[in-house]
Order: sequence, then C-alpha cells, then structure tokens
Amino acid sequence: MTRFFKTAAFAAAIGFATPALAQNIIVVSHGQANDPFWSVVKNGVDEAARQTGADVDYRAPETFDMVAMSQLIDAAVNQEPDGLVVSIPDADALGPSIERAVSAGIPVISMNSGSDVAAELGAELHVGQSEFDAGKAAGERLAEMGGTNALCVNQEVGNVSLDLRCSGFEEGFGGAVTVLPTSNDPSEIESKVAAALASDESVDTIMALGASTAGEPSVAAAKNSGRDILVASFDLSASFLESIVAGDAAFAIDQQQFLQGYLPVVFLAMNARYGLVPGGDVPSGPNLVTQEKAEQVIDLSAQGIR
Repeated sequence: MTRFFKTAAFAAAIGFATPALAQNIIVVSHGQANDPFWSVVKNGVDEAARQTGADVDYRAPETFDMVAMSQLIDAAVNQEPDGLVVSIPDADALGPSIERAVSAGIPVISMNSGSDVAAELGAELHVGQSEFDAGKAAGERLAEMGGTNALCVNQEVGNVSLDLRCSGFEEGFGGAVTVLPTSNDPSEIESKVAAALASDESVDTIMALGASTAGEPSVAAAKNSGRDILVASFDLSASFLESIVAGDAAFAIDQQQFLQGYLPVVFLAMNARYGLVPGGDVPSGPNLVTQEKAEQVIDLSAQGIR
C-alpha cells in the first residue's frame, strides 16, 4: 500500500468525509491561472476536500498581483472560515492581511512560499521546501556536472521565493550566474533564452525556475543553439521529464506541490474537529528527479499529481 493510500485509509478511519463534521476552509494562492504548476496544487486541495468532507474554496488572482491577493485574503477573513491556507511570495505585501486573519482567531497554514516568514506572521506551520537550500543543491549538482557560466531564468519577477532559488543556486554553483527576468509566457522565455545564449557563447548552464513555464522553452532554446548546454529546472512537467529521459535536460527539483495543497487542508480539518495540528513545518521537498527516476513519474505528472 502506498503512502498516499495509507493516508486516505487513515482519513476514513478517523471519520473524515462525514457531512455533519464538514468545515469551511479557504485556500488563497498566488498561482497564475495559466501556470500548470498550480493546477497540481489545486488537485491536492480537491483531493483533501473529498477525503475530509470539508467545504474548501480555492482562490487565486489571474496574474501575479499582490494587491489582488491581499484583497482575496481580506475577503476570506471576513467570511470567518475554520481555517485559511495561504502562499506567501511577498511578506511585506501580504503580511498585514495574514496577521489580520491570525488576530481574528483563524488558524493559518502557509504553503509553497514563505517558509522563512510564516512563523513570525503567526502561521501554525508551513508546508513546502526551503527555496534557498533547494537552489544551492541544484547549483552544486550542476557545477559537479561541469557547468561554469549559467543563466537563472526567473519567470515571476517579484516572487521572493524565486529570488531565493536564484540566490541559492548562485551560491551552490560557484561560477558566473546571470539572472534572466521574463514573463511566464513560454514563447517569450524561449526567445529571451535563445538571445542570451547567442550573445554569450560561454554560457553552458541554464537553471529554470518552473518546468512547464521556463524549463520546457529553455530546453528548446538550448537544443536550437546547437551547443552542449546543461538544463535543469525546478518543478515537474511531463514534457520536461521526457527531456530528462532523452538526455536533453539534466534533472528537475520536485517540491511535491500536490502535498502542498493536500496536507494543509487535512491539517486544518483535523484541527477544527479534534484540535490536532503538527508541531512543526512539513518539508515537501526538495527531491531531485534525475534520468533514472524521471520515467517513473511521467504518468503521474501527466495526471496532475507529480
């Protein structure tokens, strides 16, 4: 029996999915509507709602907009839910709204981004990965593979978590690193990466910060350059995993975003019903997916689980 199904069995055993015990939980993320990464997070949220019987409402701004996101959090607080899940890509912008929730007595769990600020804002715990440490590990691995001059492709400028990924990557890599800011439009990313490669033939490494948005077009640009370039990415997509299997990409860093959506909802449902909550943060990653492992998770990625 897999760990996932053991969790499901445990949930059923302690009375989850009982309508009389349904709680109201609101999830507010910064995920852009066109980013497949966040559809996997929402799949985790939906699975937790199904298993627990909780009434869960998932909300996110259409674009990376911290004003809009803070307004969504404020609106959630006004509804007085039994629990609130938030991502925290910008603590300065979102902190006051999160603190308002905590002051109102609403249990808050952060996920995905904000591990470094969640506790001071009053969150019960954080489900995610240390972005700096994950970036550092990626940089060290790519340096071991022979990389000396790298691009760090940032498709969501202003997201502190992505900044930490690049900072950690630069420290671990040790060589030259240029941060390449882009939008999250894959066509624009491919064009900008191609231009950066053409302008500097010493670039031999690309660190993308999102597989479907930045990783896939980075692979395409690297292949079109005709040069031997190491490409790695944070997060997973079926296409990027196929590139790893084919040898066109080095590895991906999996933070298991399904768990980032799933676990906070389960924890908040248990907290509302039984007063139970974990005593500390839950690291959902990082997990390095190399060529040996990639083929095993392609189908799960296509299903929106990995």
